[in-house]
Amino acid sequence: MSNLFAARHTGTMPETRPQPWRDWLALALLMFPVLLVAVDNTALTFALPAIARSLDATGIQLLWIVDAYPLVLAGLLVAMGSLGDRIGRRRLLLVGSAGFAAVSAATAFAASAEWLIAGRAGLGFFGAMLMPSTLSLIRNIFPEPNRRRLAVAIWAAGFSGGAALGPIAGGWLVEHFWWGAVLLVAVPTILPLLVLGPVLLPESRDPHPGRVDLPSIAFSLLAMVPTVYGIKELATHGPGLVAFTGIGCGLLMGYVFIRRQRMLGRGGLTAPLLDVSLFGNRVFSTAIIANVLALFSYNGFILFLAQHLQLIEGQSPSASGVTMVPALIAMIVAGLLVVPLVKRVRPGFVVAGGLLLSTVAYSLVAFGDHSTGPAVLLAALLVLCLGVGAAETISNDLILGAAPAEKSGAASAISETGYEVGSLLGTAILGSILTASYQRNLRLPEAVSGLAPGAAVNQAGETLAGAAELAQGLPGPLTGTVMAAARTAFDSGVHITAAIALVLMAGAAVLAAVVLRKVPTAN
Repeated sequence: MSNLFAARHTGTMPETRPQPWRDWLALALLMFPVLLVAVDNTALTFALPAIARSLDATGIQLLWIVDAYPLVLAGLLVAMGSLGDRIGRRRLLLVGSAGFAAVSAATAFAASAEWLIAGRAGLGFFGAMLMPSTLSLIRNIFPEPNRRRLAVAIWAAGFSGGAALGPIAGGWLVEHFWWGAVLLVAVPTILPLLVLGPVLLPESRDPHPGRVDLPSIAFSLLAMVPTVYGIKELATHGPGLVAFTGIGCGLLMGYVFIRRQRMLGRGGLTAPLLDVSLFGNRVFSTAIIANVLALFSYNGFILFLAQHLQLIEGQSPSASGVTMVPALIAMIVAGLLVVPLVKRVRPGFVVAGGLLLSTVAYSLVAFGDHSTGPAVLLAALLVLCLGVGAAETISNDLILGAAPAEKSGAASAISETGYEVGSLLGTAILGSILTASYQRNLRLPEAVSGLAPGAAVNQAGETLAGAAELAQGLPGPLTGTVMAAARTAFDSGVHITAAIALVLMAGAAVLAAVVLRKVPTAN
């Protein structure tokens, strides 16, 4: 009877309720798409220097190669979550997995930066089918709070594990094959899900879904894309018409999107694409903010650390990946340890503590000396990963727990949207500011222009990878001079971005402590 009660109140009708051991086996299977997305993101970040050299990508193109995927994904997550409610979450997960693998294989052989950006956008389309389905299926498989909390912790650890595996696998593949091999990893990774998913995963859907609202899908995309593009333009080129037009158009479309979600019963809208009433719950809203900023800090940090280790410290991609593994393992451990901790400490204080650790990490970067080696940055990464592991796990559980059971699908989609928006903004905002600071502060010796092609000099002015490439073709003394200039310019941007992230993390920690302080400890 309890299973029927849960099914009625979650708006889902599982085929059969499996035995407990099958619950955990199903969770293990759901880790494959989670690992796939995490490995894909982290491994590609470590392949950026190789991509820049192979495709002659500019600094902005490199950012779009990273951002095209989460941008499209974030814009479609809510729409795909709604589609999963209608056609079945398992079915959507399997379709998305097959499409993701196929597009990954095609994109691996991209011959230009534009091709790679388009392929990443295609991965975002199919990736949007994966993420809401995994979390909503977990909510359906584990309706009991304590088991759900542990399942969410394992789910979050899957992202961290993928992030740890990505640099090693990606670095090894780049060194022994070519950067496209990083994308081919998706094919063998997704096969277990495609083979066993129809057997082990219970299907669930909303028995009374409304119609898919195409205008809402369009408005959500029109809100995301111009806003992020405007942020990029503002950070890279400073205040200007293009930047403010993009941000203004995106915010306007966001307002139109929200207004339409409130028009239930009018304009042909039978069910909102996004249930905005969920944000009226302060716990839900604050947990979303904490989740966004935790991922913002993590992805922004990884973006510049990967470049620092490879291009300044001279480490190979795989060596730099191994260097980061201890901190990433610490993230997994932190995420699992906070599950029993919230039985003694209020969840709000755990989230605030995690965000405070992120603040400490960025303080080390903002005020530390990076010229003596990577020790300070790696110590900061360790502290950051501990904080993100704690904050992300509990904030995700608070998001699911704060929403009514019958709205778990919408809550899952919003949680995943927050995850991707945080990842996107971390690379878009901090990455753009870092690139702009590098370009404005780089001072190459005058002798370089007479010894190297103009294109190579221009590329050095665009990216740190371009400067490293230029330095390799110069006479001995100039090699060190060019790299010293590039390092100074790059470090100036790292200090600025770290200071900005520091302020954001400190504010988020205070917000979480104040708003979430009354959330009781777990039973």
